[in-house]
Amino acid sequence: MARSAGILLYRLKGGSAEVLLVHPGGPYWRGRDRGAWQIPKGEIAAGENAEAVALREAQEELGIPLQGALVPLGQHRQAGGKIVEGFALEQDLDVTAVVSNRFEIEWPPGSGLCQSFPEIDAARWFSVAEAEAMMLPSQQPFLDRLADYLALRH
Repeated sequence: MARSAGILLYRLKGGSAEVLLVHPGGPYWRGRDRGAWQIPKGEIAAGENAEAVALREAQEELGIPLQGALVPLGQHRQAGGKIVEGFALEQDLDVTAVVSNRFEIEWPPGSGLCQSFPEIDAARWFSVAEAEAMMLPSQQPFLDRLADYLALRH
């Protein structure tokens, strides 16, 4: 079973939480907006620690160092069967400074041509209500768990 780990970054502005979501790059996600935004995440290899993977993968996708203690948000099985382990991290960052790593795939399929695409093509801060509308539905439980965590803190 495929497993991945990721981070739901958040910041507090004017007493309200905003979350950072990323839009996946590449041809499969081009033109998709509502329901496509996600947390930065990556696959966990055998023997790897989920927290370390979440931190590494989020930093690779964002191109920005992340600092602070991760708050566990638990696991959730996505629609495709992959299990995602989520963490929250409070950190403000400038989305204009985001520079994603890249991946290569054969595109168009069967063409024999290999093309390079950014792993994410956009990062944006959303209010929690906006995030609920824009986020990949199978990752929304992390948003709910973050709201529960923040309610306990305040």
